[in-house]
Amino acid sequence: MADVKVYGAPWCPDCRRSKKFLAEHRVPYDWVDIDQDQGALAYVQELQHGGRTIPTIVFPDGSFLLEPTDEALAAKLGLSLRAERNAYDLVIAGGGPAGLTAAIYAAREGIQAVVVDRSGLGGQAGVTERVDNYPGFPEGIRGADLADRLVAHARRYGVELLAATSVSSLAPDCPGEEATDLRVALSSGQELCAHSVLVATGTSYRRLGVPGEDGLLGVSAHYCATCDGPFYAGAEELLVIGGGNSGLEEALYLSQFASRVRIVESSDELRASSLLQEKVRSDPRFIVHTGTEVTELVGDGKLEGVTARDKATGQVHHWSPAGVFIFIGLDPNTGFLRGTLELDRYGFVVTDERFATSLAGTYAAGDVRAGSTKQLGAAVGEGVTGLLMARAYLQRHAHLPVAKVNS
Repeated sequence: MADVKVYGAPWCPDCRRSKKFLAEHRVPYDWVDIDQDQGALAYVQELQHGGRTIPTIVFPDGSFLLEPTDEALAAKLGLSLRAERNAYDLVIAGGGPAGLTAAIYAAREGIQAVVVDRSGLGGQAGVTERVDNYPGFPEGIRGADLADRLVAHARRYGVELLAATSVSSLAPDCPGEEATDLRVALSSGQELCAHSVLVATGTSYRRLGVPGEDGLLGVSAHYCATCDGPFYAGAEELLVIGGGNSGLEEALYLSQFASRVRIVESSDELRASSLLQEKVRSDPRFIVHTGTEVTELVGDGKLEGVTARDKATGQVHHWSPAGVFIFIGLDPNTGFLRGTLELDRYGFVVTDERFATSLAGTYAAGDVRAGSTKQLGAAVGEGVTGLLMARAYLQRHAHLPVAKVNS
């Protein structure tokens, strides 16, 4: 049993938001549906002296929050929301593997840096069930454990880390500072001046864009099997949309909770590695449909069914899984950069061979960079390279003495 308990209902959007926030920050919690548990409803009313505001989030010390904002939750969890300084050598936008690695190297070089991340430190690695291809872990490692190690490593060097705070804009006009400095506006309202910026904001899971999806997100439609899979323990069937590595990895994880996992891929063949395909096809608990597209998620507040169509024959399928997990690709987190940096047609940041962007002093690394391989190991390597390129920029502009830098 987790120490934090979230009392709410499936139809409640604020409940979904709070659950997502806790999951992104890897805070274990128990979900209690007050529509199904009359004892839980009575407990919520007792706490509120007759009220029934949800979500009601109860903490180990007995304190609780009612319908909290993300900022209130962050404060309760002890997360830093404001930077300690107003000016830095380097602002790192994104606290995933690329950003955290860059921060570790920056600290070792004596570069004053701050990491700003809109969700939970560790990035998508932190919500991946298992990583089997990261060097040095022959038996694999839980994504959350690897993310925690990266964060702990950064903290060891005293790196300043801001979670639940995002960069809202970037501009080359920091008032009152040097002409070459950059202005970095944060979602908290704080503005920072930086000699250089490293963009490592990564990507987000792509939406299906079909009828019914919006109303079921976080209730019966999910993008994180690690976060939400345990809620389906004992389910007869779960549906995974996407036949790439992520889809099959998460399907294998979900098989411990459901009797059957149905996998739907719109291409004519699965796109995952041969090893993952062999694991799935050799296990009778998996049903695979290729050349099939999901056309609708049916339900109002709760999933009632899924409609799909065979692209070759036109045959329409109707399934009734307990939940849907969507892994159909990634979109870059670059909305705040449009009009500031050059982006490719997909929205990824365009860089040169030195990871420099179209704005002087700004670099990009990891999944957000156009041409990156979207692999964890590569993101770590790009974090190192991006930092070294930023360091060279700081040296050229006399912000960082050469004698201060380790060779």
